[in-house]
Amino acid sequence: MDLKHFNKLTAFALILTLIVSLSSTSKVFADTNGNTEESINEKFGLPIVVYGEALSAAQKDEVRDLLKVTDTSKVKEITVSGEDLVKYIKGDAHSNMYSSAKITRKDAGEGLVINQVTPENITEVTDEMYANALLTAGIQDAVVDVASPVKVSGHSALVGIYKAYDEGEGATLDLERTEVANEELNLATDLAKKEGLDQDKVSELLTEIKKEIAEQNPATKEELAALIDEKLKTLEISLSQEDRQLLLDLFEKMRNLNINFDNVKSQLENLTQDIQQRIEEAVGDKNFLQQVADFFKQLIESIKSIFS
Repeated sequence: MDLKHFNKLTAFALILTLIVSLSSTSKVFADTNGNTEESINEKFGLPIVVYGEALSAAQKDEVRDLLKVTDTSKVKEITVSGEDLVKYIKGDAHSNMYSSAKITRKDAGEGLVINQVTPENITEVTDEMYANALLTAGIQDAVVDVASPVKVSGHSALVGIYKAYDEGEGATLDLERTEVANEELNLATDLAKKEGLDQDKVSELLTEIKKEIAEQNPATKEELAALIDEKLKTLEISLSQEDRQLLLDLFEKMRNLNINFDNVKSQLENLTQDIQQRIEEAVGDKNFLQQVADFFKQLIESIKSIFS
């Protein structure tokens, strides 16, 4: 091989090395961050892991692995049952509970973080739906991990989260709020099944209504109805009269319970940003995709020029 061809091959190898290096570097950072063991906040006690009562022993071990419970002495383990379903959301005591969760309470202001560890097995409830419901229930600052070893809708995980939160140090939940939060989750998943709507659009609607309630503080049902209608118009969402009424009735219950969304305005704003990002990712950024295509086109041309 002559020197000219050797130099060409060397240049080509350097380009490939650079691409692989950039890719592997990002993976190292991701792995390092993901494996960092978190310190226990002694003010709130141990993180609490709640297992669905219907899980077999093998499934329970699987959930432990999914929720990264490597040392059971560093968490508090409890079980959620049909009786808890009745207590928190007036559900069916004979329901099978598979969804499981780990909740780690945080200091005020740290916000609410939802991690679906098995999104492929939670078929109806998104991170944003959980977040909206938990904010309604009064849970504001926590990291919540949700997992299920089998496919489930995801509704019952909410009860596990409530029980885990109640089992924490000095934590209490208003049962009227948990019931309304469950109604919100049910309505959200039902609306997401309607033609022309999807999970992200429904979550955006609920979040935007709460933000507007925090801003306007509607004093009457009529003012609330006008607020909801304005948001439906702004977001270009069309609901049947029946669904609109269900939405109005839900937020009227929240208004009567004096749920103050002003306390979580920053979290609602962050939730809006997350939802909008999901929508943009689903639609796709044509300019970005074109830039990526142009980059690789130029890269190929550069490689070709080396050998020309």
